[in-house]
Amino acid sequence: MRFDGRVVIVTGAAKGIGAVTAEAFGREQARVAALDIDGTGLDSVVAALSARGVDAIGVKADVTSSTAVRAAVDAVLFRWGRVDVLVNNAGGFAVMRTFEDTEESEWEAVVRSNLTSAFLVCKAVLPVMKRQRAGRIVNLASVVARGGAVRVPAHYAAAKAGVIALTRMLALEVADLGITVNAVAPGTTATDRVIAARTPEETARVAAAIPLGRLGRPAEIAEAILFLASDSASFVTGAVLDVNGGQEMA
Repeated sequence: MRFDGRVVIVTGAAKGIGAVTAEAFGREQARVAALDIDGTGLDSVVAALSARGVDAIGVKADVTSSTAVRAAVDAVLFRWGRVDVLVNNAGGFAVMRTFEDTEESEWEAVVRSNLTSAFLVCKAVLPVMKRQRAGRIVNLASVVARGGAVRVPAHYAAAKAGVIALTRMLALEVADLGITVNAVAPGTTATDRVIAARTPEETARVAAAIPLGRLGRPAEIAEAILFLASDSASFVTGAVLDVNGGQEMA
């Protein structure tokens, strides 16, 4: 098992790509800390992991709050004493909206949930990884940070582009400390949130425009995340792995 005994934090783990990623690490015998603001969803994910014998905890936390993030990381350290892998998956957007119809408060909320959250959780785990002189950070970007493959609100695209820049700059800063920092840029993926954001007809049009002819599956994104967090990717840092069915070819 690639992650036997390693401690993995996954943010936004109550549903969608985050939940599937937490489950995938669990299958690889990792010790999993699932973070999310959705306590009910977390309970379900952790119960499923525990039923399979995975050593897992759920920590209800708002990852846009530095205080909540520090408390969550402290809870992980109290349980296991280390952090080997961080997956910054929290984020997304709730409503399709034009640029002109976007209020400043919504812009700030989406940037905080997608970009600031990654900054805060990275900042909280870096001292631990530096002491270990080892660690893997995988940030979730998006196909829309790579180009105009599909229409989404501008605040979401801008935040995800920021995730890519953050990934590269942090990778440079910590490369000599045994820590790698990479990003996965999923194409349009069939999560509940993505399906709810569009009409069935709009979703069908998006899928038809993808060269492989369908939306991505959360498990396919999870496998890319696990690769970048594994020893197989030990010489990969500052990279963006596109998993988009040909939706955007950088």
